[in-house]
Amino acid sequence: MSVVVDVCVVMSAPAGAASWMPGPEFSLAYLEGCEGGIRECRVPLAVGWTAPFETVAPVRDFPSYQGQRSFSGSWWAATTREFVGFESWLERDRIMLLDFSPQVTGIASQPFWLIWPTGDRQRRHAPDLFARLSNGTGLVIDVRPDDRIEPKDAEAFAMTAVACEQVGWRYQRLGAVDPVLLANVRWLAGYRHPRCLNLRHADDLRRVFAQPVPLLAAAEEVGDRIAVLPTLFHLLWSGTLVADVETAPLSAATTVTAHWTPR
Repeated sequence: MSVVVDVCVVMSAPAGAASWMPGPEFSLAYLEGCEGGIRECRVPLAVGWTAPFETVAPVRDFPSYQGQRSFSGSWWAATTREFVGFESWLERDRIMLLDFSPQVTGIASQPFWLIWPTGDRQRRHAPDLFARLSNGTGLVIDVRPDDRIEPKDAEAFAMTAVACEQVGWRYQRLGAVDPVLLANVRWLAGYRHPRCLNLRHADDLRRVFAQPVPLLAAAEEVGDRIAVLPTLFHLLWSGTLVADVETAPLSAATTVTAHWTPR
């Protein structure tokens, strides 16, 4: 990442910037690209909410050090073909589910600092994730297990929800993922890269799955299972084929059908 080369500060919002709701005076601090590097912008929420936060750089680093309790890293998102950073396995799982969702068109981690007054001081909080949805709205997510929410965290999450409501974003505080859903999507994620797609097999699979049929039987109708299954799993990831991934583990007997509006 380039060093910060400039700072932009906007002190007031233009008329009609947002359909404003009463509440605390929030502001945002985020990084945006500029000629020669990256600059930090701090703006009122009424102005900054229109920024493309699904494309911004993280406002915080992802530390890695000996003895740390969580694991940080990067997820290659098929949705954007970009890497998205995470600070824990749970964050990675939530990014993976966003990447799998047909409603999501963009994903960023640690997208901005949300700043608000508290007495004679200011407090700030960086939500874990921002997702742009296909209808154009934003989804802001904090990832924290239910049993690890301290009072100060609960306050930050509550204020983030208020800020999101002011500008029409959705807000979610998410914990652990259902194990069946997680196992299924994690398996399909191994085939999310376009290199797993064989176009000839894909055409044949769409034809075979025109009606709901068991997964393995249809794959073997197309060809050798070793050659065909990577494309089948890629099509399940992309939404070209659909199956129940929430209630039971994927298996040879899983019913699969074609979906003609892929993600």
